[in-house]
Amino acid sequence: MAEEAHRSSAAEIPVTTNGELDQSPDQVFQRDSYAGSPGALNLSESNSFSSTAEGTVVKEGSASLPCSPVTPVAPSSAAASRLARSSSCSQAETGQMKGQPQSGALVLSDDLKNPALEKLELVRKWSINTYKCTRQILSEKLGKGSKTVDLELEAQIEVLRDNKRKYQQVIRLAQTLAAQLTQIMQTQKQLGDAFADLSLKSPELHEEFGYNAETQKLLSKNGETLLAAINFFISSVNTLVDKTIEDTMINIKQYEIARVEYDAYRTDLEELNLGPRDATTMPKIEMSQQQFQIHREKYEKMRNDVSIKLRFLEENKVKVLHNQLILFHNAIAAYYAGNQQQLEQTLKQFHIKLKMPGGDSPSWLEESH
Repeated sequence: MAEEAHRSSAAEIPVTTNGELDQSPDQVFQRDSYAGSPGALNLSESNSFSSTAEGTVVKEGSASLPCSPVTPVAPSSAAASRLARSSSCSQAETGQMKGQPQSGALVLSDDLKNPALEKLELVRKWSINTYKCTRQILSEKLGKGSKTVDLELEAQIEVLRDNKRKYQQVIRLAQTLAAQLTQIMQTQKQLGDAFADLSLKSPELHEEFGYNAETQKLLSKNGETLLAAINFFISSVNTLVDKTIEDTMINIKQYEIARVEYDAYRTDLEELNLGPRDATTMPKIEMSQQQFQIHREKYEKMRNDVSIKLRFLEENKVKVLHNQLILFHNAIAAYYAGNQQQLEQTLKQFHIKLKMPGGDSPSWLEESH
């Protein structure tokens, strides 16, 4: 019986409602030691106990064991450590659940887009556009595709291209004439020097050699004046061809590219319209319609720009060539007529300065001033 009472009292540890120990380990040890001693009172028979919120107190009839009111029980350190560990674990799990992103598609804002993705998108659009244009060009050359043609504008462009080729031919011939005239001038100058030398060394033919020497020197001088007029003519026509006409040709090339793109997207839209119309093809048709409208506006804009350019070019071309052709004619006529005054007057009329031999660069004295 003593062993059962000892085992029962040792196994029972009172616990309050908040999970803390109702008594300290020392008080439990004292209670067990009293219960297990031979002279201990049987508390179940001689005493009656009542529980309060602050501990266990002894009622009437306990004369052999003096007791005082029990102080508030402190929570066990082991229980407190277990509660702290469980609280920290629950907080860690809650933090992990909050830190985890929700499932679903990840959408990037415009500010977080990668520049490499934007470049890749540009390359993709360029590849699609290049493929469509290449297919359109091949189909036109093979006679399988249709081509948008503005007959009036195309005729003007063809005339401009033909005139450009002819103007370039005139420039090449004028440059050849200038080079040959330069050689003639050098020969005439050398021939005039030879006649002058013979005039000094041949007294019997002094006048004859002298006349020829003066004639050759005069021809060489007039040749320099004519060469200046020809070079001015070449420079002006070359500016007209290589800058003014070439600028218009660049716009024409852009117009032709816009026309090919317009026809390519037009053909693509026509092929989609011939196919079935369902939930799969309708978005493609709408997208193709938008691209077609964009390239149609671009094509019409470039067509208007080229028309305006051609009109202004024609006016400028007539004005420039009118002056240059008069200059060329008057200079050639005065040179072969031997009219030196008329030749010089022609240069003054067109504000052409005659470049003297060795006068291309200023002297060191002029540079210092």
